[in-house]
Amino acid sequence: MPSLLEAFITSFVPSSSDTGSLFWAKRLLTALLVFGCFWLLAQVVCWIINRWGSKIASFTSTDLDDRILKRVTPSVSLLLTFLGIYYAFRTLPLHEKLFRLLSGGLFIANVAIVCILIYRVLHETLLWYAERQQDGEAGAFSRQMAPIIEKVTMLFIIGAALMVVLKHFNYDILSLVTALGIGSLAIGMAAKDTLAHVISGFTLMIDRPFRIGDRIQLSGGQVGDVQDIGLRSTKIKTLDNQLLIIPNSDLCNTMLTNQAFPDNRIKGRINVGVGYDSDAERVKQQLVAIALEIDDVLKDPGPEAYFVSFGDSALNMSLFFWVEEYAKLFATTDKINSRILNRFREQGIEIPFPIRTVTLKQEQGAHTP
Repeated sequence: MPSLLEAFITSFVPSSSDTGSLFWAKRLLTALLVFGCFWLLAQVVCWIINRWGSKIASFTSTDLDDRILKRVTPSVSLLLTFLGIYYAFRTLPLHEKLFRLLSGGLFIANVAIVCILIYRVLHETLLWYAERQQDGEAGAFSRQMAPIIEKVTMLFIIGAALMVVLKHFNYDILSLVTALGIGSLAIGMAAKDTLAHVISGFTLMIDRPFRIGDRIQLSGGQVGDVQDIGLRSTKIKTLDNQLLIIPNSDLCNTMLTNQAFPDNRIKGRINVGVGYDSDAERVKQQLVAIALEIDDVLKDPGPEAYFVSFGDSALNMSLFFWVEEYAKLFATTDKINSRILNRFREQGIEIPFPIRTVTLKQEQGAHTP
């Protein structure tokens, strides 16, 4: 046994008596042996994760751990492989500059792999959480914040990786951070309006006055469906198929009506005037009956009609009704208006034209020509 161990050591460990080719051959064999050990370790770790990791994860109530293991296994294998290459190069008697170049490149590759591994864990976690939000689970955190958090966290990961790489190559990180801080201050002063829009975008996503798909009415009277909530602006598709792009800071500082809250039901109103010789109670009954004939009008709460005021030439009536979907309000209003017009004509209920009586008084002593 000692003789075999000595022969093994002699075969791989270079000595002063070795010639140039034999010396390099032993070094290369040592490097291949180191790389082979790390490659074998990578295969064993992946086998353990695939074989036992999934079994351990099956005991949990969620599938998050299963998804994370599936995403990180390739990165773990690649990381161990690159570590094997890195330590294999360290065993070779390379020139100092060449060794620094190769080892530096491999170190950067390993840092990049670690960043990718962290990003995959974060991405899978946020994706899993967003899916739970879509399934209707309660929570103050909006699933719309998940992409924003992912991007911001990725920027922090890249910044941390850059600092680690610079520290490895003996660069002064403090001076770099100071320069970046001064540069950020200058950029912030120059782009304060853009920063205001970005902060307002975060406010809209956290406060959630509306969500993507909600129909809102702006203070200027524009009505549309929210298409996208970005960092700088919000896109709203109007009812006439135009796209409004509104800066987030303007939305945060204005009053608006969200027709999708607390639910999609919406209340419609139709104003109609009838002649002074009409029976007000009979007109109200006819209005309610007409509304109930329309399929899209809700029966609970049911439609209601009121005699609201005396007009100049008509008795002003108002019909209130509820529709299940706010998108059907205009079509339902059209149906009710058409049926009111036809029914009133059949029933002899007059819808008078506006009438104004003008009386001219002649002054005393005035003579007509």
